[in-house]
Order: sequence, then structure tokens, then C-alpha cells
Amino acid sequence: MRGLREVYARTSVGFHYPAGMSSSFRALVTGGAGFIGCNLARHLLSGGHTVRVVDNLSTGFRTNLDEIADEIEFREGDLRDPATCARATTGIDVVFHVAALPSVPRSLVDPIACHENNVTATINLLQAARESGVRRIVYSASSSAYGDTPTLPKVESMEPLPRSPYAAAKLAGELYTLAYARAGLIEGVALRYFNVFGPRQDPNGPYAAVVPALFSAAMRGVPMGIYGDGLQTRDFTYVDNVIHANMLAATQPAERATGWMVNVGAGTRTSLLDLVRLVSQVTGREIELLHRPPRAGDVRDSLASLERAKAVLGYEPPVSLPEGITRLWSWLQEHPEALSAPGAGSVAPR
Repeated sequence: MRGLREVYARTSVGFHYPAGMSSSFRALVTGGAGFIGCNLARHLLSGGHTVRVVDNLSTGFRTNLDEIADEIEFREGDLRDPATCARATTGIDVVFHVAALPSVPRSLVDPIACHENNVTATINLLQAARESGVRRIVYSASSSAYGDTPTLPKVESMEPLPRSPYAAAKLAGELYTLAYARAGLIEGVALRYFNVFGPRQDPNGPYAAVVPALFSAAMRGVPMGIYGDGLQTRDFTYVDNVIHANMLAATQPAERATGWMVNVGAGTRTSLLDLVRLVSQVTGREIELLHRPPRAGDVRDSLASLERAKAVLGYEPPVSLPEGITRLWSWLQEHPEALSAPGAGSVAPR
């Protein structure tokens, strides 16, 4: 994470720790054994913060935390249980609520589980955080809330038009977080992520994200199945950008940040075919594509407007897509085991 610390040293809008709060704080990362959560936990540790992780390991992996296991407090638990939330939030200053049951197609198969894990769990956490005296919660929201409106870029003032139970559930959790904040119950900020990728992202299984699945196909020399014509576009965002936004959201003064929802992306639209070409260029390996019919619930195009994120948080993405792909390739070469499991399957650009 040295690169991120250098960015923070250069940026004109840094971290402003609120009155009564030291430069180090006690953080809870929900879903901290998952892709974004484990990277966030590492960064928090590097900044001298105390880190507690809670995860039910339904989609996360303990191995993601092996390198920092002695430096964090890990609690295996399910946020659908209010008692788990109460124990997890005790003594915490800032909650980074990253935990979710992800995937559009999974939610179409089992919308009740999606609701329980993404909405009920969030309400439980908000209530427990309030009762435990937590100062602020930073909620990981999803750009899927925008749906498939043709207008680009996606601006936060747009009417939300979720097209799947997953998108609806993430939007509901976002709204609950902002409602608690606007009611003065707890400080809260919601970050709508756009297609995050980076180290420790699972490349396997039926709900694999496209970037790690592409690298897996390139390294193993196997065809890559994609849904649709490949011309659908996304705002692919390197995980360091998301971590940067989370830290800004946790530390900006309440009068500036709390009660706001902002986009977190790279601000650049890239087609899936252009992404394939970029990965091929960086790895030096051709990737054969197998086109399959479009997948239900997927949006056609997505691009983040970053104007509000800059105004509210001072956020500007420190890492471009080409740089992020290059960084990920370097990391994968050092950790080939990250792509060792078989079968990347077919993916849409998530």
C-alpha cells in the first residue's frame, strides 16, 4: 500500500480527523475476509489504526487475512444476528460496512437471502453501532442502483432504477444508512462503487468478476466465456481508489460528509472488448472469447460522475485503469496461487 500513502502525502485534500478523535482510530471492517475488506484492513493497519474484522466466510476467505492475522482481531459471525452486531461494534469508532451477499444472478435465484444479508444485516449493524456509540459508518453501496438508464455519466441525483433484487437490496441499505445519518442517530456516508478490481479478488465460480477471470484465462491459456457482444461498458475501478474514498469518507468533518451518497469510480468508460485487449497487452497473452447470450439483470453501460465525490470528500481517483491492470498483473505474478483454482466460467462485466 506504499503507493496509496504517497498519494495521500501529495493530495491537497487530506484527512481531517474530527475533534475529539486522534489520528488513529478503532475500526470495524465487516466482510473483512472478502476482496475489498481485506485490502481495506491492510491499509488501516499500515496507517496505525486498530482493526477488528467480522465475517461469516460465506463469500470471503480466511486465507485473505493470513498475512495480517496476528495484527487484527477476527470474529467469525453473521450480521443477521443482532447479538453478533452488538459484540462487533463495541469499542469501535468507525465502521466500514463492506459485507454483502453479492451478485445480480445469485439474487435472482434467492432474493430472500439477498434481502436478509444485505438489508436486515445493515439495519442490525446500524442499530448496534448507534447503541455502542460508534461515531460514523461508511457504507459500501453499489452503482447497480442506477439500473440501465441511457444517460451517462451516472449522477447521484438520478432516480434509482434497480433491475435486480441485489441492486434493490444495496440501495435499501444505502437509504437506511443515510436515513440514520440525517436523523442524527449516527454519522453516515454511502459510497456507490463502480466495478472494483484488484488483488485477492476471487476469479472462480459462477459469480466471478470479469477482471480476475480474464487474468485467469490468460495465465491458463483457456477460452473466456462472456455474456453479450462485449461492447457493454463499465467504469472499472482499481481497489486503491476505493480504499482512498473510504478513508476520506471516514475522516472528513461531519458537516461536510455525513448524510451524503457519492459515486466512487475512475471516471472512465471502457468496453469489455477494450478491457480484454488491455489485459492481453499487459500479460502478452491472447485471450480467446466465447460469446454467449446476454445475462438477465445486467446493465448495458455505466460511468461514474465524480463531481459530487470531489466536492463532498475531495475524492479524485489516484489510479487509472491501465495502471491498475499493470499493478494487478505484477501482484499476480508474485502470487500465482491466487488464480490456481480451476474453471473461470462465463462472466459479465461486473
